Amino acid sequence: MAETPVDGSEPIGDRPFDRGGIAGISKGLLRVLDTARKVAKSDSSVLITGESGTGKELIAKAIHRNSARRNGPMVIINCGAIPSELLESELFGHEKGAFTGAHRQRTGRFEIADQGTIFLDEIGDMSPDLQVKLLRALQERRFERVGGTQTIEVDIRVISATNKDLPAAIEKNTFREDLYYRLNVIPIHILPLRERTEDILPLTEHFQANLAGRITGYQMKRFTEDACQALMTYEWPGNIRELENLVERISVLVEEVDVQVRDLPECMTQSGSNSGAPSVASVFMNGVGFAEAVDLYQRTLITHAMNETGWVKARAAEMLKMNRTTLVEKIKKMNIQPESEMPIF
Repeated sequence: MAETPVDGSEPIGDRPFDRGGIAGISKGLLRVLDTARKVAKSDSSVLITGESGTGKELIAKAIHRNSARRNGPMVIINCGAIPSELLESELFGHEKGAFTGAHRQRTGRFEIADQGTIFLDEIGDMSPDLQVKLLRALQERRFERVGGTQTIEVDIRVISATNKDLPAAIEKNTFREDLYYRLNVIPIHILPLRERTEDILPLTEHFQANLAGRITGYQMKRFTEDACQALMTYEWPGNIRELENLVERISVLVEEVDVQVRDLPECMTQSGSNSGAPSVASVFMNGVGFAEAVDLYQRTLITHAMNETGWVKARAAEMLKMNRTTLVEKIKKMNIQPESEMPIF
């Protein structure tokens, strides 16, 4: 098996795969990268799922960068950051006079992405009305600008991402089932950082190396054994983004080379912080909502029970004191999977 570097280009199979700054060595991450390598060879639509801050956009960029479309544009649009009444114009463009304030023609992101890739981030936040128009554009690879009659054809690859539970949204009639299956040709699920703790220290080194490249005279920090243990047992509700912020904070506030436990935030050093579920302090500190915190706790309990019982669902259900059918439904709904063997590169 080829040696796996922490970062940079990596031989996967018989061709080099450019990670492009995706650091980590865990089985879960390597499985994601292996899928990304395979799907990069095709034009299939990809749906990337995972909690906020897990690196969904980085995986989408890696797929584009390693594909035959790498010389074309990669256009990124956050569907949750744009008001629904403006998102249609952002996606498909508009003609002059199409609505109040449309003083000139606008080219949409789909048109800009021609011959390349469009990345629809937070697709789960798109309004049902716009989902219908998006479905047609994906099916036919053609659309009209808002207020226009001319049909525009494009050659694009579509990658979408969400931290929402789309099957649950389908049941609530807030997300179209036909659009879900159109987007979810190749599913990629990124595990949260608490479920791939092997990546924590490599990521810490990676973020420090980035700082050293940006800051003249930056001195790399060394985390003591106790500090490393605190990092490894913390649940990271903000995932990789939270870890990156921590490294930068430490680079500014800690003047010594060695980083001690006392230099870490209180939520990482509390006696109950290694329980696997988000502590009350970390929930409020990192802006995790009630529903997400409950989901994190349920996922942690189920994952622990499944691992403890060797993924025998009947035994895990008994351990959790719940009905086996209910457990199976939760595992499916939360997309909880055992870590398979490390991909052979």
